[in-house]
Amino acid sequence: MSQTQRSDAQRLRQTMVLVLLACIPGVLALLWQYGWGVAVNLLLCSLSAVASEALLLTWRQRPIGTALADTSALVTGVLLAAALPPGAPWWLPVTAAAVAIGVGKQAFGGVGRNLFNPAMVGYAFVLLSFPLQMNHWPDQAHGLLDTWQAVFGSGQQADAWAQPTVLDGLRHNRSLTIDELFTRHPGFGTVGGRGSEWANLGFLLGGLVLLQRKVITWHAPAGLLAGLALFSLLAWNGSGSDSNGSPLLHLFSGSTMLGAFFIITEPVSAPRAALAKLLYGFAAGLLIYLIRTWGNYPDGTAFAVLLMNLAVPSLERLAMRRQQVAP
Repeated sequence: MSQTQRSDAQRLRQTMVLVLLACIPGVLALLWQYGWGVAVNLLLCSLSAVASEALLLTWRQRPIGTALADTSALVTGVLLAAALPPGAPWWLPVTAAAVAIGVGKQAFGGVGRNLFNPAMVGYAFVLLSFPLQMNHWPDQAHGLLDTWQAVFGSGQQADAWAQPTVLDGLRHNRSLTIDELFTRHPGFGTVGGRGSEWANLGFLLGGLVLLQRKVITWHAPAGLLAGLALFSLLAWNGSGSDSNGSPLLHLFSGSTMLGAFFIITEPVSAPRAALAKLLYGFAAGLLIYLIRTWGNYPDGTAFAVLLMNLAVPSLERLAMRRQQVAP
């Protein structure tokens, strides 16, 4: 390995470590709200992602040590674990992580070559394949024994101790006002989802750390949050039973802050020009709102990001033309 390659590998590893550290506030909030299911997801996703990376690198006859040392597979596993519902059957996080690494990353040639965000490839695959397990989260923080029985199939299944998410409850509401939903629906908290609002605050804090350390730029996160807030504000029709929810509810429910600061900022599948990043994030925010409100899935972050990954070349060309005509 040349000196330049070693330097690039070291910078990549340092960046991935900073991303992992920035995930801590959000992950701790998830652990506080949902208990051992989050820890099991972290363990299964991380081990499966690293193992899949090692297996595929061996099959491709590529050096394992250097590739695993960059910790990018571990980051993919952690981001997946944060997005998946705690207490899901063990095969769900294992499958998601294996698809994320195998299809989302190694199929394109490994780190630095992926067209799509690997974590979202794995997430979208299990969401399309197993929608029932993916759309139910625990109604409270369960103990280790209950979680073990639910995850490994020796006790209650997910639908016996889980509930629809706040976004799912909002989409299927036909009679209750927003105020009544916040009062009666166990998934609603103070401004958004009961558990997800704290997790969103945690990932927001971690995202601000990444901005301060210049790991990411502000353009894509600001674009996503602005797009989601603007269109939820324009379509907000108050607190009636047909309401689509306030901007505050959308910003602090689902995986909004995780998507804004940790998913859409993935450097390989995202644009590089500042204007392209801003448009990329804004369009993703619009797509998230449209999918949440009128689509078939309550949280559209994964599909929005994957669709915008396809638009990256066009956004880059647009930004380049703007630079060329600028005085």
